[in-house]
Amino acid sequence: MNIDHLSQRAARIAAANAPLQIGTPLDPLAATRPGDVDLHPVEASARIAARMLGFIEADAEVIGRAWLARAQRTRPQGLQSPSLREPAEADQAELAWPDHPDDFGLPPWPRDGSFAPCPAALGLYVVAPDAQWIARLAQWGVPTVQLRFKPTQGTQAHGEVQALIRAQVREAVRAVQGTAARLFINDYWRIALEEGAYGVHLGQEDLSLLSEEDLDRMRQAGLRLGLSTHGYAEMLRAEAVGPSYLAMGAVYPTTLKAMPTAPQGPHRLAAYARLMRDRSVVAIGGIDESRLDEVVRTGVGSVAVVRAVIGAPDPEAAVRSLMQRVSGHPSSQAV
Repeated sequence: MNIDHLSQRAARIAAANAPLQIGTPLDPLAATRPGDVDLHPVEASARIAARMLGFIEADAEVIGRAWLARAQRTRPQGLQSPSLREPAEADQAELAWPDHPDDFGLPPWPRDGSFAPCPAALGLYVVAPDAQWIARLAQWGVPTVQLRFKPTQGTQAHGEVQALIRAQVREAVRAVQGTAARLFINDYWRIALEEGAYGVHLGQEDLSLLSEEDLDRMRQAGLRLGLSTHGYAEMLRAEAVGPSYLAMGAVYPTTLKAMPTAPQGPHRLAAYARLMRDRSVVAIGGIDESRLDEVVRTGVGSVAVVRAVIGAPDPEAAVRSLMQRVSGHPSSQAV
């Protein structure tokens, strides 16, 4: 199939999935790469469409492979034909965004060798800066909390910093005892394991630093593992280690930390949630009370917030309102 036909097919795919757009749309020719003509036309046109919609290259590659896998699964005889149908003849099923786990190479869930499970619906998930906040949140009935403690940069020796971190983790673990709160520790997995935390939350860079021995140690200890992801490629990479949950974001712009990708938006979040529908999924990044309903409608099982509670004039009242809306929202209607 020549470049013109690929461009036509890509344009139809992009138009049919316009809500997934991030940034300024690309022209089909501008989104075409030299190697695309060497791919199967189904994969090539999907890759071009993904770039047109603003997906990064690693995600465009995943999307292209998934599109081809779906075509091979649903209409293998058509793919064997020397000439694929022209773009104008493509039906809506062919233009729909792929979301079947098989097409992304995802094995059935749950599976052997995974991390200890946590509930599919973790509910309201509040990320807090210190153990004192964790204690307050647990007493207010927040179902899932995360200690994201960042020691102030100063002149403390490494040993002093580690002692301070351990003290915070230990205090947070004690604070949730006797409550229903599930406590995750951000970053410090060794200390979290030693102090008996429910789980640990790690980013993609943290995952890169873990050895197989580290992962096995956490699994054998029963430590739950949550991993941050920012698109399809990172989701598949994280899913391969069998984490307890996947965090997807940033959904909206956030000033709390520098993000490696543009905000994903609720429509992409809904697509991610459909793909990972058998797994525990947490939405995170820039979510406040005004955006909560939009996020919950995507079908995620948990919504993580920071400033919506920590920065609220009345944090306890904010917790009550957010918990009620997360747990009571009819999430069957996707965005």
